[in-house]
Amino acid sequence: MNNTWKRIMSVSMASVLTAGLLAGCGGGAQKPAEGGQGQAAAKPFQGKKLTLVTANHPWGEAIKPLIPKFEEQTGMKVELQSFFEDQLTQKLTVQFTTGATTPDVFMYRPLQEGKLFYKNGWVQPLDEYVGKDANYDFNDFSKSAVGSTTVDKKLTGIPVITEQEILYYRKDLLQKAGIAVPKTLDELVAAVKKLHDPKNEMYGFVARGQRSPLVTQVSSFLYSEGADFMKDDKATVNTPEALKAFGTYATLLKDYGPPGVMNMSWPQAIGIFAQGKVAFYTDANSIYNNATDKEKSVVADKVGFAVFPGGAAGSKPYNITSWGLAMNSKSANKDAAWEFIKWATSKEVVLQTQQKGNPGARMSVWDKPEGTTGFPAELVPVIKESSKGGVDHDRPTVISVGEARDAVGAIVLKAISGEDIKAAAEQANKELQAIIDKDKTK
Repeated sequence: MNNTWKRIMSVSMASVLTAGLLAGCGGGAQKPAEGGQGQAAAKPFQGKKLTLVTANHPWGEAIKPLIPKFEEQTGMKVELQSFFEDQLTQKLTVQFTTGATTPDVFMYRPLQEGKLFYKNGWVQPLDEYVGKDANYDFNDFSKSAVGSTTVDKKLTGIPVITEQEILYYRKDLLQKAGIAVPKTLDELVAAVKKLHDPKNEMYGFVARGQRSPLVTQVSSFLYSEGADFMKDDKATVNTPEALKAFGTYATLLKDYGPPGVMNMSWPQAIGIFAQGKVAFYTDANSIYNNATDKEKSVVADKVGFAVFPGGAAGSKPYNITSWGLAMNSKSANKDAAWEFIKWATSKEVVLQTQQKGNPGARMSVWDKPEGTTGFPAELVPVIKESSKGGVDHDRPTVISVGEARDAVGAIVLKAISGEDIKAAAEQANKELQAIIDKDKTK
């Protein structure tokens, strides 16, 4: 019995020692380090396959080479698919309508599709996920950016790309004319008027003039005058504050804009600014490269950036999430899907994608010198200041976004054409209210 007992004890001790050695060498089950730093001991998602769909967007290009590291850490395989914006929306809508379990994770435009996707039950609310890991530090995200991805108080996605409306201007022209950078809308109008010289092909101002595209840019004029598109499910584009904002935008385009401005969306507007024919331009900060790239712009070294000018309510530019990451509510791999989203939006990975020029939503990354290397030095303080507040939407927050933008945009176009702006706003308000009421039945 003694010999038998000794053999049993020897085997048991050997097993304990072996287990200890394995644990010490990384054999114990551990979660992968947040953000991709350090080596996970085990691969908790070994054998899992995750389908990720992105837009053909610089963020997608920036995240792609980082994915193998994530796969190595977790043991899961990520299948990546990319589509142009309109194709992406169409593909997602078709797949979700059929109840497809893929893609597991996808890029989406919260203010364009977020409400539709949420109301149809296509996105998995992430509220319960963001608080599971303290190291994730969800409070680090800009509040306005999070507001863009929130529908009916539910978190429908995590911000990956943010945008703020800013003012672009010609530093050389302002300096020559002795004009200070406008801090108010009144100062902007005065400066635009002074620099407007159409006889010499120099126009004071340009921005989006097409009916639907202009809505996102006129939004900052609205907010800064104390107005909004709607409040508590009531359309409000006919208020005195709204009329003043629409009137200012329409006047700038009509009286001081270049020929054909009503046919311009952002590519055409920033294009003519880059040709050196416009003094002031307002649009999203994310498209700055079109004005500062020497291969695209003849005034690349003369472009200045400023916080959006203030109105009666102060400076209130939109500060939004233009692209987010969301989880398919029908995904069969929700834990794995969240692991990817958590990794892709961690401080460490946001730092890496932001260094490629993708403006993220984590405030701590913007506070790091290495987090701003992907942007012009003069633009960084403007982005940081604009990110502190602002408004979390740049269009009416409805399901039928396209219809709503057409209704609101008509106010500006009618004003430019010389029609009565008050009558145009009253008509648009009725149409927007009808859209709001219709959406309630969806």
